[in-house]
Amino acid sequence: MELKLETQKMRAWIRDGVGWMEYNNPARRNAVSLEMWQAIGDIMGRFEQDPDVRVAVMRGAGGKAFVSGADISEFDAKRGNAKQMASYGAASARGSKALGTFSKPLIACIEGYCIGGGLAAALNADVRFATPDSLFGIPAAKLGLGYGYEGLAKLSRQVGPTAARDILLSARFLDAAEALRIGLINFIEERDAIRDAVAGYADRVAANAPLTLKAAKAAVDAWERGGRKEDLENVRRLVEACFDSDDYREGRRAFAEKRTPQFDGR
Repeated sequence: MELKLETQKMRAWIRDGVGWMEYNNPARRNAVSLEMWQAIGDIMGRFEQDPDVRVAVMRGAGGKAFVSGADISEFDAKRGNAKQMASYGAASARGSKALGTFSKPLIACIEGYCIGGGLAAALNADVRFATPDSLFGIPAAKLGLGYGYEGLAKLSRQVGPTAARDILLSARFLDAAEALRIGLINFIEERDAIRDAVAGYADRVAANAPLTLKAAKAAVDAWERGGRKEDLENVRRLVEACFDSDDYREGRRAFAEKRTPQFDGR
């Protein structure tokens, strides 16, 4: 089922428990525009609320880039003054928050460039696949841009402060092999195999118990944020919900009967 959106620069559909989101601006290497930010918030909100969506995948159209950053060509028209910047910032903040707070597993399928804001988007994923020719980097130092704390903290948590400093200070691009070595991505797949590999992985995740997945992701996120009291309390509630669930009973029955469990997220 394909979702109806107000822009053609984003696509989204739901199939067999997997929500797919595609950046569809290949003429600009999927650079993200204002209308795309608005659509990202809408799409991820729909995936969050839809119980049929067990896992989400994001990818870029055209094969040349996952996302190459912000669409600078529209800055004069849509970020040319303080009022426009406030409107743009609200839309991008909503889209970023929807990605960063998504409670279900999120997978990134990266083909080609994953630069600047594209890398920031990919860092919201729990698991990242990339092609051997993919390139990663944050070229802010070459543009004179400031980069906010949240994005840099996420990068540092992912690859460690030493590698993060190298990426930020040198503004160089990393190939997929180096990205894998430092933990920036999880898997490398050839161009002709990556989409099938991602789809197969997503299907595997979607077959698992949704409440368990939510609790596990929340626990890792809580650790990343330093184990704040409110986060730990939320994890405790989610773990308790797992033990009280029909899915836990189904899992035990399926194990005893030596069959594949059928989870429904309750």
